[in-house]
Amino acid sequence: MRNISRKLFCLLFIPTILLRGGDGLANKKISQHDSQTIVKGSVAPGFEPVREEFRKNFVERGEIGGAVCVYHKGEKVVDLWGGVADEATQAPWREDTIVRVFSTTKGMALLVLAKLHSDSLLDYNEKVSTYWPEFAVNGKENITVEQLITHKSGLVLLERSIKVSELHDFDTLSVLLENANPMWEPGSKHGYHSATIGLYIQQLVQRIDPQGRTIGQYFAEEIARPQEVEFYIGLPEDFENDRLATLKMFSPPMSLLNLGKLPKGLWKKILNPFSLFWKSMLFIEADIRDPVLELKYEEASGGGAGDARGLAKIYGLLAIGGDSLDISPQTIMIMEQCTDAPTAGIKDEVMGWNSLGSSGGYTKPYELFDFAGSSAFGFSGTGGSFAYADPEYEVGYAYVMNKMGYYNINDPREIALREAMYRCIKDINNK
Repeated sequence: MRNISRKLFCLLFIPTILLRGGDGLANKKISQHDSQTIVKGSVAPGFEPVREEFRKNFVERGEIGGAVCVYHKGEKVVDLWGGVADEATQAPWREDTIVRVFSTTKGMALLVLAKLHSDSLLDYNEKVSTYWPEFAVNGKENITVEQLITHKSGLVLLERSIKVSELHDFDTLSVLLENANPMWEPGSKHGYHSATIGLYIQQLVQRIDPQGRTIGQYFAEEIARPQEVEFYIGLPEDFENDRLATLKMFSPPMSLLNLGKLPKGLWKKILNPFSLFWKSMLFIEADIRDPVLELKYEEASGGGAGDARGLAKIYGLLAIGGDSLDISPQTIMIMEQCTDAPTAGIKDEVMGWNSLGSSGGYTKPYELFDFAGSSAFGFSGTGGSFAYADPEYEVGYAYVMNKMGYYNINDPREIALREAMYRCIKDINNK
């Protein structure tokens, strides 16, 4: 009864889970003069339209604070930020402001696996139990790494929810993950492992890395520091908390009124308090009273924080071949190609729409989210953040913000920036 009540409560208060955001109509309009002042940063010649669309986000689309960055052919061509990092205090969004990006974090977690694969320490087609023998129980004996990270394993839930404070208790988590039962025959269906996937990746990384590092440690030491980028899977203890943007939520009534902005399959799941969507979204019990403390735990599914600059640089390096990240051409091919379709079809059992990710676990362009060409790959996050690589145009792109939007994909603020970027690139290429 308690679980049912909790789900019904969350159904009525949707913004605390997926539809976190702000109502652009309710925000104070920003004049064109103010928006010119509020937008900081630079663009390379030919990319001025991206700056203009970023300005319009504040003037016309209700943006509060955010940043966008683009790397093209290995060069940074857009680096913009603006607005306020905290609406209550009006603290400005600074060049060094970082923000939580929710599932955009998954792209960085998957990059750790990609490095392990490039180092010949991981085989995507190998069974998970090869690296983690205790995993091979309860019908999980033959699950491959590829099936796990492409959400075909059926491991959407554990036997109980976990508290954020348990994210550092790797031994307890290990037992919970090992005892999990697939919700369908692995490989037959797929469904977004929204909260569990990061926990499984974390365990794999610790077992495969010769130094036994956590995923946050590995990412910091092997990716972030060498590339001088700011992205964290677990904020460091000495992090200056005033650099973290405060997220803007919206009222429960507005979230219900804006359900129609989501794909039909998804809002049907949301309206069903007993759906697998709700069960998976409520799996990790966050402590909203102290969001900074929560980000100090290594939650690789959705607890990462960083800036657009770092995300765009990393994806930009992947878009031009990955050499600077020590990612092999063979690994890049896996990240670019689509995974095999489940035997029962491509409808996502959790999200309610049809899609296929890459065989490296990344999001690929699909009917509802056709963001780039067929070789592109990346990850989006609740509220509107999005970062990806487009090898066809040699682009690394990232958009982050603190106003949580109604769209978990295809946010109008993000689309305007992305489309302006491609117009600029095509104009430059045609000259």
